Amino acid sequence: MASPLAAARSARKVAHNVAGKRLLSDIAITRTGKPIIRLEGGRSSLGGHTATVFGATGQLGRYIVSRLARQGCTVVIPYREEMAKRHLKVTGDLGRIVFVEYDLHNTASIEASVRHSDIVLNLIGRDYPTKNFSLEDVHIEGTERIVEAVAKYDVDRYIHVSSHNADSKSDSEFFATKGRGEEVARSIFPETTLVRPAPLFGFEDNLLLKLAGVTNLFTSNNMQQKFWPVHSIDVGAALEKITYDDSTAGQTFELYGPKKYSMRELADMVDKEIYNKRRHINVPKAILKPLAAVLNKALWWHTMSGDEVEREFIDQIIDPEAKTLKDLDIEPGDIANFTYHYLQGFRSQNYYDLPPATDREKREEKKYIHVLDEL
Repeated sequence: MASPLAAARSARKVAHNVAGKRLLSDIAITRTGKPIIRLEGGRSSLGGHTATVFGATGQLGRYIVSRLARQGCTVVIPYREEMAKRHLKVTGDLGRIVFVEYDLHNTASIEASVRHSDIVLNLIGRDYPTKNFSLEDVHIEGTERIVEAVAKYDVDRYIHVSSHNADSKSDSEFFATKGRGEEVARSIFPETTLVRPAPLFGFEDNLLLKLAGVTNLFTSNNMQQKFWPVHSIDVGAALEKITYDDSTAGQTFELYGPKKYSMRELADMVDKEIYNKRRHINVPKAILKPLAAVLNKALWWHTMSGDEVEREFIDQIIDPEAKTLKDLDIEPGDIANFTYHYLQGFRSQNYYDLPPATDREKREEKKYIHVLDEL
């Protein structure tokens, strides 16, 4: 007969073996073949990819950082301002999100941000020049420093998020510097994946929230600029798929929504949703552009830059040879289906709890059709 001590040891051994077994569903295999073990409570062990995401503190950053982190990727986030990165701390498990302070003018800090990574995404971009950074500083020289660091440390993948209409010959300084940035990236690192998103809508966007704000008073082209707005969530999903698909290296993607809108159509849509009519005063380009340039230099907060006025006269042009969201098996969402979600906070308390404008209009149409049938 076995002693009580031996029986206890045997029981502990059996319990250990049972607890140590893991189901196949608890293990994810990354592109590099390194296993990521899902721990109790859904947490993940360290392992897999290490990705550096420049510009993660911007609008698009949270959508890709959270997706990479949940896949077991260690995400390095270079940052300039302490307060701007706080919301990213909770996008991944403890130890999964790593912050590194950097300066876009400082090559050493950029190299420190990428030397341990096998994936680098560059989301950095500025819509307007500031006192510290011109558009050329950010889109061309900054890109050059980042891509040189990527090449120096033999990083596997570099994904460069540019802009729609990126063209080195564009009349817009923004589009021209974005285009030259693409050329620089490809010349240094030919396997660069270029991603050109259309104007984004979502939380913290510069489209719906700008149209709903009271300070957006002046325009110069009667709001006739036309483009295909795209959802931030769709772009984040696209970047995730591009990141984990090696066949996308060296390719160009144009990411845009399913429907083309003019700025006037979007403004009318916003006004219906917030139950308010925002004023948009048209000022000739010859007057507004130099005035906006002066204000952009004189004020410490942003109002409007001269180049933003120039862009009002440039419609979105899609490269027919570039791949799209459909090539990534992503069906883009129409902005008309999301205005309530992002604009409800702009309603007054009298209208705050009313349903979305689209639903209300549908009910009114049904009532009208019913009355006609009775007649």
